[in-house]
Amino acid sequence: MIDILYFAWLRERIGHGRERLETTAPTVAALVEELRARDERHALAFADIAALRVAVDQELTDFDAPLKGAREVAFFPPMTGG
Repeated sequence: MIDILYFAWLRERIGHGRERLETTAPTVAALVEELRARDERHALAFADIAALRVAVDQELTDFDAPLKGAREVAFFPPMTGG
C-alpha cells in the first residue's frame, strides 16, 4: 500500500487530500498513468504533469523516480517565493 497526498489545486480537483492504494507502478510516471485512468477528476488533475512537482517519502524527485519500497508520494504545484 502507498499513501498518495494531494496539495493545493490538485486536492480541489480530485476532491480529497489523501488516498491509499495498492499499485504495481515501478515509477512515479507509471503511477500517474494509473491515477489518470481512475476517473475524470484524476485525469484533469494530472493532465499536465509539467505543472506539478512530486516528492517520494518526503524527498523532492522527478517523475521517473522508482517507487520500490516507497510509502508515500505527494503531488503539488511548483512553489513560488515572495
